[in-house]
Amino acid sequence: MLLQQGHDVTVVDNLSKGHRQNVPAERLRVLDLADTQALASLLREKECDAVIHFAAFIAVGESMREPARYFRNNVCGSLSLLDAMVQANVKHLVFSSTAAVYGNPHTSPISEDFPIQAVNPYGESKVMVERLLGWFDQIHHLTSVPLRYFNASGCDPAGGLGEEHEPETHLIPLVLRAVKTGKPITVFGNDYPTPDGTCIRDYIHVNDLAQAHILALEYLINGGASESFNVGTGTGHSVLEIIRAAEEVTGKKVPYEVGPRREGDPPSLVASSKKLRERLGWAPQYPDLRTIVQHAWNFANRA
Repeated sequence: MLLQQGHDVTVVDNLSKGHRQNVPAERLRVLDLADTQALASLLREKECDAVIHFAAFIAVGESMREPARYFRNNVCGSLSLLDAMVQANVKHLVFSSTAAVYGNPHTSPISEDFPIQAVNPYGESKVMVERLLGWFDQIHHLTSVPLRYFNASGCDPAGGLGEEHEPETHLIPLVLRAVKTGKPITVFGNDYPTPDGTCIRDYIHVNDLAQAHILALEYLINGGASESFNVGTGTGHSVLEIIRAAEEVTGKKVPYEVGPRREGDPPSLVASSKKLRERLGWAPQYPDLRTIVQHAWNFANRA
């Protein structure tokens, strides 16, 4: 999408989670975020104006088992990147943050002025990076936009790019996998204080999320001050609603079983995206849950 909108792009990935085939070979540099000097050299070589920082581990449950791994990768990796940016005099960063910074909010929808109180190491790692960004702005005038994602979902509408995590932890691809394999998916808890007892999340199409990054990038390059924004649709859907949407799209029953709650899961996370809409002029192109599931199903059935 950046290329389509006239930007020049270099992708840095250590390929521990990413897929080489998804990036044009001439645009990919296989580097680790921990290699500060290599990053600084690349930023100088490419004369970069800005960085969009996505490189993190993202599984809440895993972070509860392996906190050191999450802090090392997510926090130390980000610090290395910021150090490299300062060395190369790159002044703008769009940061992939998360709704998990809000912990277990008591009311909904969540706005950016809610208390920051993460309840798992994954969320805490993102809080720590947001704090680093504040200091780097104050001391080095490095401006940033943390985008607090709600549930990134769906796939490229054309079906060519989609979710390929190993192991897969995201609900929609797991539900669609259950349809294809016949192996039941586990619903983690059905006794939450929600209408049907299952967790509610705000599912945002990945293309709408990508567009928010481009708007944030252009805002910073044009002189905008550091600012945090939620990125979500403002509408919540439960796990059982996702299952019903998948059944509508696929025409097949989703096999599932109910298991115990997963540690660290808040009952409901729904965004207020009012600030993003008003300040950056963002609006979701694909807000409909069925469309999101259809695009994911297209990817699941690609040739």
